Amino acid sequence: MSAGDLERIVNLLLSLCSRLSRVDKSLYFSAPPLPQDSLHHKRSLLLRQTEDARELKENLDRRQRTVTAILTGYLTEAQLHDYRLFVSAKPSLLIRQRQLDDLIRQREEQLARLAESLPPSPAHSVRSTAVTSL
Repeated sequence: MSAGDLERIVNLLLSLCSRLSRVDKSLYFSAPPLPQDSLHHKRSLLLRQTEDARELKENLDRRQRTVTAILTGYLTEAQLHDYRLFVSAKPSLLIRQRQLDDLIRQREEQLARLAESLPPSPAHSVRSTAVTSL
């Protein structure tokens, strides 16, 4: 099993679930003028794609079990333990990375909106602090 395959499938699942969530929010929390038929079609397409991605993940898991069985004959128990730990931790780390990336993006957007909402600063509002003698 390739770590790259695992990363691609986990990222695909995360992306599809994120898009599905946005479509669901649009369907259930938007005003009626939005084209509901288009959103329902998009939702069903995303559900099918998510199911396909889950099947890919199941196939990858089967490959991973086969690879682990083969590696059992070549690796020490400690090395095999490290491999299993890596394979089991990788999806969690990818999910956490995606969450942090999304959080950073949201905060950057929030910061940009705050900066836009501030009144423009006067160009020459520097006050003189020079002391004059009497």
